[in-house]
Amino acid sequence: MQSVSTAITFPLSNNNEVFCRRIGADRIRSVDACVDKTGSCEIGFFRRKSSSGYARSDVFRLLQASAKKRTMSYSKKRPLAVAPLPSEDEALIEDRMSEAIVREHSQQEQGMLLACDDDYDGVIVDPNNLPLDVHNFVCSLKASLSLWRQQGKKGVWVKIPTSHAKLVPAAIEEGFWYHHAEPTYVMLAYWIPESSCTLPPNASHQVGVGGFVLNENNKVLVVQEKNGPYKGVWKIPTGVILQGEDIFTGAIREIKEETGVDTQFIDLVGFRHSHNVVFEKSDLFFLCMLRPLSSDIVAQELEIEQAQWMPLDEFVAQPYYKEHVTLKEMLDICIASSKKIYRGFSAIQTVSKNSNLPNISYYNIADMSRFNSLYGSVLK
Repeated sequence: MQSVSTAITFPLSNNNEVFCRRIGADRIRSVDACVDKTGSCEIGFFRRKSSSGYARSDVFRLLQASAKKRTMSYSKKRPLAVAPLPSEDEALIEDRMSEAIVREHSQQEQGMLLACDDDYDGVIVDPNNLPLDVHNFVCSLKASLSLWRQQGKKGVWVKIPTSHAKLVPAAIEEGFWYHHAEPTYVMLAYWIPESSCTLPPNASHQVGVGGFVLNENNKVLVVQEKNGPYKGVWKIPTGVILQGEDIFTGAIREIKEETGVDTQFIDLVGFRHSHNVVFEKSDLFFLCMLRPLSSDIVAQELEIEQAQWMPLDEFVAQPYYKEHVTLKEMLDICIASSKKIYRGFSAIQTVSKNSNLPNISYYNIADMSRFNSLYGSVLK
């Protein structure tokens, strides 16, 4: 068996990462790397030759070159890593990753915007490599759009951080439109084909949550807000679900923030769907039942005027709830649930097959427990 040595030289990217691939290489035996004073990184590796020639390509590990290593000379080469033999699945994944990196290097050389493909025949522009100069940005954008049109791409996403805000008007002039914005960026979109645009719209809903907490003395945990439409009314703690937050954990958090009381989720007893609530957006409000784990109240100073444990009968007798049918119905559901007359939805944690990330499903576990097809852990 004969070993052959070869090398590839790439300029370092902005984040000082080099990820190289050699077409036709077999197994990576060892890796040598050094960085010269110009900022280039030379990657050397050994490959193995079989009787039938070189086998399918395998990929280098990611090599990071710090600022200190930029002062090294070629005469000071030293091994950085020894890569293990990858499995077939790992090799396939690494092949795709390496091809993306090589394509990125090619895009840089051609003055294109760095971008990656999405799952719907579109492209997502890399926000970390946008030109600061407006003229250079427009030139790269036009060239990129021309290439993507030839490649049959569809949607284009450009995330522009606040540091590059001056690029936004230029992108709008080229036909992009506002999709959504966050405190640190604006997302612009573009549709290349002549056909109707099928890009998903911006988020259409905000998600709210409320927590009904009843203690062993038949008292409800209630608050009065300092501002808003419910000012002066005793109500249950409510709030908006945060990004990446589960419904039941949002209810626990809001109760803790507004009253200082720790709680445990029991079930989700219902939800309300309303439209044109905030800036023409719709609203989903989920109502949860919780049991108290503590009793001492510390009202939130910023938003809450006062908080207390109020007798259930006194809470129900408020004129405000008698005048609003929807609120009265939701209150009746909570009371029925506390008396075991009504069953809500438990929070069931499962794992997505596609992403291996945990999911939370809500359903009536008492009525569905006899079905063996349902698997997951009940969250309490």
